[in-house]
Amino acid sequence: MFKGLKPITYNGSEVWPLVEGGKGVAATNHASAGAWAAAGGIGTVSAVNADSYDPEGKIIPQVYKSLTRRERHEELIDYAIEGAVQQVKRAFEIAGGKGAININVLWEMGGAQRVLHGVLERTRGLVAGVTCGAGMPYKLSEIAASYNVNYLPIVSSARAFRALWKRAYSKAAEWLAAVVYEDPWLAGGHNGLSNAEDPLQPEDPYPRVKALRETMREGGIPDHVPIVMAGGVWYLRDWNHWIDNEELGAIAFQFGTRPLLTKESPIPQAWKDKLLEIEEGEVLLHRFSPTGFYSSAVRNPFLKSLEARSERQIPFSTQEAGDHTFQLDVGVKGKNFWVTRNDLIRARGWFGAGFTEALKTPDNTLVFVTDAEKKEIRKDQADCMGCLSQCLFSSWADSETNSTGRLADPRSFCIQKTLQDIAHGGPTDQNLMFAGHGAYNFKKDPFYSNGFVPTVKQLVDRILTGD
Repeated sequence: MFKGLKPITYNGSEVWPLVEGGKGVAATNHASAGAWAAAGGIGTVSAVNADSYDPEGKIIPQVYKSLTRRERHEELIDYAIEGAVQQVKRAFEIAGGKGAININVLWEMGGAQRVLHGVLERTRGLVAGVTCGAGMPYKLSEIAASYNVNYLPIVSSARAFRALWKRAYSKAAEWLAAVVYEDPWLAGGHNGLSNAEDPLQPEDPYPRVKALRETMREGGIPDHVPIVMAGGVWYLRDWNHWIDNEELGAIAFQFGTRPLLTKESPIPQAWKDKLLEIEEGEVLLHRFSPTGFYSSAVRNPFLKSLEARSERQIPFSTQEAGDHTFQLDVGVKGKNFWVTRNDLIRARGWFGAGFTEALKTPDNTLVFVTDAEKKEIRKDQADCMGCLSQCLFSSWADSETNSTGRLADPRSFCIQKTLQDIAHGGPTDQNLMFAGHGAYNFKKDPFYSNGFVPTVKQLVDRILTGD
């Protein structure tokens, strides 16, 4: 047992202070979460468009049949609730009364509040807590408390937690089981990097977590309510000075990337194989997500194509002005596109290389894509099923108008399509592959030598040694 690490009391039971990070779509499910709980930790079912099953146990494909976005959005919510309920029930059964089962939702996913109500109503007594990030989930406390369920907000700064506490959480303080600090520079998936922070200048998490604890103390939250360190956690021995540290209070640890490579992990074999090949620096912190948030994923051909698309971009004016004195004569219809001489030359070069279609962005720029890319972008935008509260890519909004009022952005992509595809066997090089920045450790850590893939129990036992 790693020195100083002790069980904590969570939801009335003793559990290890080890949390499985919830990863959607379908990258943590009943099998991984149930096994994590059975090993004595806190397993997490992703309630982000989770899989449901037919009577034979086969995954039901999430096919959308309605003609309008709003109707497809209703289908999506039905799929989301049914899938999460099935996952929770199966996970609870696998756990066998050990550990605890949490669910994870993104606050900015489409219909988040309706999904939470729908899942918690049908899983009473099974869900110990809800972790929730990707946005400012003010109503999380009210919803969780109404079902006598704990809530564990995910934040990336003391400032964010202070705003949540003052506005809402202080009114349901007894159900605040922990606060998850997600390192925005190291965690996989979406994170809370703010405009005031430099994505290229990572900050030491210790002073940020210390500031979070001080903010919690200001609100009267006792030190035994843990801060869960998430992002960049691989070996517990690297965090020795955090354990039993009076400045920080109780600390637990969340593992998001390591549980991807286990026997029970639901991700396809090709994804698992790729994890063993990742090099240091191969995970990119980027801002292509249609959520508008920064996120971290493997810099594979899918991400590289988005980088290249944004580089094939020029500003334009609708009339001759300033140095925009040349009419664009490639990629567009009409004569109302004025650009600089240098950008005209660049655009002609892209056109000659096969990027023959220029698409407008909301920022008065044009991006050049191939005809096939244009058709895929337009189809994906038209097929939108409203999986986010607001989508930059399709301009969907979960509102009365179902629109953000802005032009759809071709520099982004349909996140529901790609996450569903990679989770269910689609090509790993042509889809978004979320991962934390420590994923290169799979290649370096002797635990995984000769391609060894542990069970969840073997992984938890290994983590408990400090390694």
